[in-house]
Amino acid sequence: MSDKQKSHQSTIHSPSIPPGYKQTEVGVIPEDWEVKHLKKISPVQSVGLVINPSSYFDDKGTVPILVGSNISENNINWESAKRISDASNKLIPSSQLTAGDIVTVRVGEPGTTAVVPPELNGCNCASMMIVRKHESFDSAWLSYMMNSRVGLKQVEHVQYGTAQKQFNISDAIHFRYPVPSLTEQKAIAKALSDADDFIESLEQLIAKKRHIKQGAMQELLTGKKRLPGFSGEWEVKKLGDLFDFSGGFTASRDQLSTNGYLYLHYGDIHTSNKTFIDVKSDGHEIPRLEVSLKRVSPSSLLNDGDIVFVDASEDDEGTSKHVVIINEDMIPFISGLHTIVAKGKYNELDHTYQRFCFQTNDIKRQFRFFAVGTKVSGISKTNITRITLPVPSLSEQTAIASILSDMDAEIDALEAKLIKARQIKQGMMHNLLTGRIRLV
Repeated sequence: MSDKQKSHQSTIHSPSIPPGYKQTEVGVIPEDWEVKHLKKISPVQSVGLVINPSSYFDDKGTVPILVGSNISENNINWESAKRISDASNKLIPSSQLTAGDIVTVRVGEPGTTAVVPPELNGCNCASMMIVRKHESFDSAWLSYMMNSRVGLKQVEHVQYGTAQKQFNISDAIHFRYPVPSLTEQKAIAKALSDADDFIESLEQLIAKKRHIKQGAMQELLTGKKRLPGFSGEWEVKKLGDLFDFSGGFTASRDQLSTNGYLYLHYGDIHTSNKTFIDVKSDGHEIPRLEVSLKRVSPSSLLNDGDIVFVDASEDDEGTSKHVVIINEDMIPFISGLHTIVAKGKYNELDHTYQRFCFQTNDIKRQFRFFAVGTKVSGISKTNITRITLPVPSLSEQTAIASILSDMDAEIDALEAKLIKARQIKQGMMHNLLTGRIRLV
């Protein structure tokens, strides 16, 4: 029985199905679409190199060999791929790729799919499913379809393994997809590709703005570049002269819940991309601890302008991780396990300025210098007091903080735009790949 006959048999009409649509095993789709197995969409499927490819790696090689980590949704990061020699590539022709082929990760992040671009024509791959290009379908459309929920749910249904998930091609060739005409496939792929291009342009712009901000911080926060109207030498002070340091209140992650007082776990500092916490606006995201405040030292309760550093990190970069607390309403907020609380002695630092001044390369270098440990780097309260910080006047601090805050606001606006663009693209994928919205 043909796929078309099976699709017809599986069609169920219902008053809830709009005119021009039909119910199939993959959902409601247009009447003029078919449901096909992957092996019927593409005449040829194959597999990448199935043995460990490391025996072929060659530092002097020029041919990229792709593995799962090089593949993301509709994108191939081939610059980071290992290389093999041209001679080795010729020895394994069955796993060579042609521009327009589709590669799908089999092991690790199974189902993730991308189209081979022209610049990778003739390269090789390992542990991939290869769907060979053919004039009967549009490769970009099929890649989007395989990355959609329709495609990934089928991968999840047949994948196996605990440490590393994987699937077999013998299962994948039976995956079913809703298939429009080739003309509509191309139109859908073009619309989704345009959405991806817009998302990529936003990502590149955000990266550029972050780079500009990093450069501005290194100059403004070290005095290498002075703002108009400011002159004179900056003082260099030890953090021990600026702050009183104390530890946090110890509680494990499994003691936290949605009840009790706000509790700052050091792990949440490590995973945050922000250098401040606004208790009023961020409080709903902060875990809580049920405890009597009588048991908590006042030095572990976080006030407006306090700074919280982590005292342990699994990498060098994390040794200087910190957040500045915005807590104008004095809401009880407990600093937790593996944290060091810095409370200003004489208010010599502008609170907004504090969000930026510990991010210079010199400050990070000092944190790394004073950190001890091998697998886990730790820094003590005593050693933090020894770190030195260049301190401009309060008025110059405010001016610098204003410029950097404006940069942050611009980046935040772009990131919000990026989130919206990604959401719109997800909606487009759902509507276009199921035929809810037609382009032709």
